[in-house]
Amino acid sequence: MEVRWLDDFIALAKARHFSRAADERNVTQPTLSRRIKLLEEEMGTTLIDRNSLPLSLTPAGDVFLAGAEQISRIARETKVRCNEIREQESNRITFATTQTLYLTLYRSLMLPFCERNELPIGLNLKSTSWVGADFVAALAQGECDLVLCFWHPAMIEARELDDERFESLVIAEEKLIPVTANDEDGRPLYVLPGMKTQPLPYIGYYENSFMRAVLDHYMQQQPEPPQLITMNENVHSVSVKAMIKEGFGFGWVPKRLVKSSLEHGSLSIAGSDQWQVTVQIRIYRNRQNPHPNVRQLWNRLEDAIRNQSIQIHD
Repeated sequence: MEVRWLDDFIALAKARHFSRAADERNVTQPTLSRRIKLLEEEMGTTLIDRNSLPLSLTPAGDVFLAGAEQISRIARETKVRCNEIREQESNRITFATTQTLYLTLYRSLMLPFCERNELPIGLNLKSTSWVGADFVAALAQGECDLVLCFWHPAMIEARELDDERFESLVIAEEKLIPVTANDEDGRPLYVLPGMKTQPLPYIGYYENSFMRAVLDHYMQQQPEPPQLITMNENVHSVSVKAMIKEGFGFGWVPKRLVKSSLEHGSLSIAGSDQWQVTVQIRIYRNRQNPHPNVRQLWNRLEDAIRNQSIQIHD
């Protein structure tokens, strides 16, 4: 049974004439007659008294008409609502970002900025579990409109994102800082650079994460590299932080991610400022993306950055 057959029946019940109802429904009379017959077969009873002129409804037809009108109304209202949702989704800007940036800059900066500018946005939550290459592929294939991510020239993904397909804005800078849990006296458990005879237990990153290449490059540039023994590796800084807080070792994490822990004394910095690494936080878009709201957001971000009116907190 199709909803349009119900509308056919409603039209016939009002017109009380097959020809006029067919004209109203913009179908031929044989087509309308066939559909009404199919409804009667589906219901297992006669709905139209064809022996009267004008046509009339049988008692079963009266009951069926009330149900048909209700179903038709619900179907129309549902279609309208679905179209509204589709329109909202087509206007929404879809972000992809890392777990760390979702917990920090996305919620504290990008979401409020878009709300102030009345630009609907949504987050592809799957992206919080992606690794670096996933962001490049998603942006290129249109799975997201914008990518908010860390950037450093040592990152493999940086070379892929900085090709001619994409353009970027620098939203902020971030420092990767070495942190450690404290001992019972509140002193850092581990302090860089460590010793060859007693290397520091290190909580690091997998090769396919954003941070691995940055930290490898940084340590290779040091005149006296730190003495480390890798205890555990993770993709996300949130997981690195969790292992560090449990006292399994020290590691580098974004400063914004551990700001509260440092202030409350549950973590300490595991070395001097020389062991801190600066990275950028950038937002990327595909130049070929036709979404009008993306261009509008991009222009407003450019203006805010140029005028230094975008509120970023360390």
